[in-house]
Amino acid sequence: MTNTNTQAAADTAIRPFRIDIPQADLDDLKDRLARTRWSGELPGVGWSRGVPADYLKELAEYWRSGYDWRKHEARINEYPQFTTTIDGQNIHFLHIQSPEPDATPLMLLHGWPGSFVEFMDVIGPLSNPRAHGGDPAEAFHLVIPSIPGFGFSAPLSEPGWTVGRIAGAFIQLMARLGYDRYGVQGGDTGSFVAPEMGQQAPDRIIGIHVNAMLTFPIGEEGEMDALSEEDRERYARMESFNDGYLQVQSLRPQTLAYGLHDSPAGQLAWIVEKFKELTEPEEGLPEDSVDRDRMLTNISLYWFGGTAGSSAQIYYESKHDYSAWEPKERGTVPTGVLLSLAHDVTIRRFAERDHHIVHWTEFDRGGHFFAMEQPSLLVQDVREFFRKVRA
Repeated sequence: MTNTNTQAAADTAIRPFRIDIPQADLDDLKDRLARTRWSGELPGVGWSRGVPADYLKELAEYWRSGYDWRKHEARINEYPQFTTTIDGQNIHFLHIQSPEPDATPLMLLHGWPGSFVEFMDVIGPLSNPRAHGGDPAEAFHLVIPSIPGFGFSAPLSEPGWTVGRIAGAFIQLMARLGYDRYGVQGGDTGSFVAPEMGQQAPDRIIGIHVNAMLTFPIGEEGEMDALSEEDRERYARMESFNDGYLQVQSLRPQTLAYGLHDSPAGQLAWIVEKFKELTEPEEGLPEDSVDRDRMLTNISLYWFGGTAGSSAQIYYESKHDYSAWEPKERGTVPTGVLLSLAHDVTIRRFAERDHHIVHWTEFDRGGHFFAMEQPSLLVQDVREFFRKVRA
């Protein structure tokens, strides 16, 4: 019989982790891509109804015969990675400790269809600014977790991994690493998790920096009347957004999972459409905004980890977590917002209603995947925000 104290200790253990995808899985991916049963398409519709066949065939062939997973696997493995168990869930994370002893701990949070790979180009400048022409006083110790159900934070232990539960797990993770006071940065799903961490542990979090934040009306009389012309335009874009993927993932994630889990071409199309739609410039191809290999490394994590279905569960949980929509106290943690003018639909009046906004930046470059598209601008804005917070 297992001693309960021993089991409890094991559950809190932090275990070193390295990525080592079996060669058989790489061979299987190439074989499946080579045997893809391609769908036909209507002539002349371009991207208006989904990913064009010619584009996807070329990208799939590059994934099969040109992309080198082992090269990118080795690069990721240059960073210290770990796993631990929190609330019954396996949590994977990168932990990059700055060479500067007084560095500020900072958690970086991704969303869907991203992963920890989104932050590869900001790790060096944030953790070791001295080596990148920056001020060593602005260094960060970085903790970059995979959201439960994503990457190597899989499989999901059970239903119920809502934004609030994820926030609580990440608060535990930072405590387990010995960080009593720290900052949080997040985009997409991370822009929901980060403020929730501030709600749950305002005494521990020195500042919250977000991009791709969503803010909503709450039905108050006259709340739309005072919106600026820019905010009205953003609200119109929010209402007209083609959210077919959101509806499927929030209502039938398991049914979707069978197709994406079985077909790498299907998984590729499902994610690359979002990179096309949400990067800047919108009229360009995803590769015009994000390095093609980086995008395929991100997609490969979904394929090799088999997380098409588990990653989609966050949409189901969010739609069915009615407590998340209940009125909350205005956040008290100092918050900074980075707004991509091309794609983000954050409405400042609503953001200031809900959060303690002390920093607001608008960029006319970069889209939804800001850490991948404009890493230097993200680093610049994170530094500026935490400079204010420290002061």
